Amino acid sequence: MTTNVLILCTHNSARSVLSEAMLNHWAKKYRKDVRAFSAGSAPSGRINPYALQVLQEAGIEDPGYRSKSWDEFVGPGAPEMHVVITVCDSAAAEECPYWPGSPVKVHWGYTDPSKAPEGERAAAFEVTRQAIGYRMLQLLQLPIETLSAAELQSALTTISRT
Repeated sequence: MTTNVLILCTHNSARSVLSEAMLNHWAKKYRKDVRAFSAGSAPSGRINPYALQVLQEAGIEDPGYRSKSWDEFVGPGAPEMHVVITVCDSAAAEECPYWPGSPVKVHWGYTDPSKAPEGERAAAFEVTRQAIGYRMLQLLQLPIETLSAAELQSALTTISRT
């Protein structure tokens, strides 16, 4: 059974998209049955060009990322989420919708790279991509399919501290 992971950030334009891309990239590379999605509470409608640039430079496929609302993941026909990760502090503080199936929820905060000074922005996006990729690799090392919800919650919380 595929483990579905939803990554949330307010605008779904940078950190959540980087997270979706990195988790799907590593899952495919290591043949893990995990699928990542990303969304936002107030999607911007566009992906930050620096996010797309660092993904391209890292050789990560672009399957047509788009900025979308988390509402797409709560209605009929939406995939059941097993894990929901917030990656920005504003999304972590928001009232999330009810997720069918009661997924494990965790916050993995990252500094917003789009707030870096213009001359440092590309480097900030790359550092963020690498940090996200590291945590996604840790997630994929877990025996997700055999962990209870409480064990998975504990493991994901431990990863948040790295």
